[in-house]
Amino acid sequence: MRHFGQIAPDVRERLFHQEPCSFTADSPARLLSAALGATLYSPATRPSLADDILKQSARGVVSMVLCLEDSIDDADVPVGEANLVRQLMDLAERSGGDVPLLFVRVRTPEQIPDLVRRLGPAVRLLSGFVLPKFTEERGMPFLEALAAAEATSGRRLFAMPVLESPDLLYRESRVQTLEGIFRAVDKYRDRVLALRLGVTDFCSSYGLRRGPDMTAYDVQIVASVIADVVNMLARADGTGFTVTGPVWEYFRVQERMFKPQLRQSPFLEGQAVELRQKLIEHSMDGLLREISLDRANGLLGKTCIHPSHVLPVHALSVVSHEEFSDAQDILRPERCGGGVMRSAYTNKMNEVKPHRAWAERTLLRAEVFGVANEDVGFVELLAAGLSD
Repeated sequence: MRHFGQIAPDVRERLFHQEPCSFTADSPARLLSAALGATLYSPATRPSLADDILKQSARGVVSMVLCLEDSIDDADVPVGEANLVRQLMDLAERSGGDVPLLFVRVRTPEQIPDLVRRLGPAVRLLSGFVLPKFTEERGMPFLEALAAAEATSGRRLFAMPVLESPDLLYRESRVQTLEGIFRAVDKYRDRVLALRLGVTDFCSSYGLRRGPDMTAYDVQIVASVIADVVNMLARADGTGFTVTGPVWEYFRVQERMFKPQLRQSPFLEGQAVELRQKLIEHSMDGLLREISLDRANGLLGKTCIHPSHVLPVHALSVVSHEEFSDAQDILRPERCGGGVMRSAYTNKMNEVKPHRAWAERTLLRAEVFGVANEDVGFVELLAAGLSD
């Protein structure tokens, strides 16, 4: 699989200076954690789940979570488990393994070995499990169950803990909770692909819900948690993990309070005025702003609950030609001793030592999402994906 693989080769050639790389579920963890992109959630109870997975894969989705937790009713868990097993066994017979990275969001540790056992050979389609409401005390049994299931099945299985516990939100317990989370995930570092943020649960603890004109960063109690999670769990010194962006809840807005947040000029230059209007009508301007803020705050990838959110996440994950040029200059072998230089675009300072970690992360993102041609921006990437 590869990002933008659904777009015709001649169009990709026009859009990309460096095309996204191909990868599989067996690729190195470091590559997969960066390549998750827009992770699309789907209730495990969907009767056409196998068909849905193949359809979304053809539309450019590279990671999905099949949910047995909050997205389904408590009473539907046994039905959801049975449907999940049946649909994945059907998919294994039909697909030959050519599917997105698939994860199952479970409720209890016991579900992990049980589902792996019931799937039998079809477990080869699974990349891992999403672990809800993760803390050290609650999360360790999940990680132990995953390790045991992996040993039994012979299949590499990753964990994606969800950070959404009230203990993480409350100031008096936050640091202690984060320290405990770090101890747990550090012990199983090789099996933790990414940490996911449960912002909806954070808001629920205070009876809050952000509107379509507001990003997670406009809700100060949520923004403070994101900052502390990045501070303690996403450091660039080799101890950190990939942390993904929070879910965007909206996909169509009937009435707006504030002006749209998308500037007109990029769409006028790209002759894509209708695209801008469509994005505004479907509340994508708020989503685009939040994706930009995710990256500015150290997050990569995003939880998505609607297929229309996938392309914006991927389009804004593509590395610009300017970013790529700066990163390459900073990481040139002859500059390992440090120093400062004017960028090739002559619009900024590149300082080798302080910008090195940023450059390394940028080149990893360039590998999985590609590098846009010099005259290509997110508008062209969006338009190409929507017209496919």
